[in-house]
Amino acid sequence: METSVDSHAALVERARRGSDTAFSRLVSENQAAVRAFARRLAAHPADADDLAQEAFVTAWRKIDSLRPDASFRTFVCGIVFARARNDRRRFNRTIARDTQWHDLTPQTASSTVDARLSVQAALQALSLDQRAAVSLCVAGDYSHSEAAEILGLPLGTVKTHIQKGREALNRLLGVES
Repeated sequence: METSVDSHAALVERARRGSDTAFSRLVSENQAAVRAFARRLAAHPADADDLAQEAFVTAWRKIDSLRPDASFRTFVCGIVFARARNDRRRFNRTIARDTQWHDLTPQTASSTVDARLSVQAALQALSLDQRAAVSLCVAGDYSHSEAAEILGLPLGTVKTHIQKGREALNRLLGVES
């Protein structure tokens, strides 16, 4: 059941005043969209639920910072993206540190063809920003403006990420553009 803007605002206001019931309803009404976005961003599917759960906990703690004109779903998806970006940075630093002593050679495209057959595997090959933009606008049915707000990026940058992400996905999946 979709909430009207008036009842959405009322739920947010009640949650700001400490209503667990109002916040639970906000979570219930938005969790499918937030979890779907988290699944597309998470490096491993098992991490997606943790990512979404942590975002909802953060949203509860920071509900007062939700702008009156912003949607709760957009607010939580922004938290998911920020957390995923931080997790990716931490992961990249760990990998760099742990493998610094190895003489690694880049994988060739032919050695990873099998790993890139699924859409999920192909999505993981995109940069986090591209994956987030494509996930929101192509798979998640968000507008470009909503995605720009969630990602904290200019609208033109989001459009570029979507275009380049689609091109990369087509290339990785062997689809003619």
